[in-house]
Amino acid sequence: MNPLMEINKIAHLLPLEVLNDIDKRIGDWLATGGKESDPYIEQQLRFAKKFIKV
Repeated sequence: MNPLMEINKIAHLLPLEVLNDIDKRIGDWLATGGKESDPYIEQQLRFAKKFIKV
């Protein structure tokens, strides 16, 4: 599954400030030429999943 789609699926489990931070980071990444399939997006997904576990 696409990391962005996975983030969207778990977004409701994240506090708004965390979700906004992830959104800003991904938006900045894409705006500077990054791609949705880049490891950086997967890193943001891993962060979100770890945050939920804690």
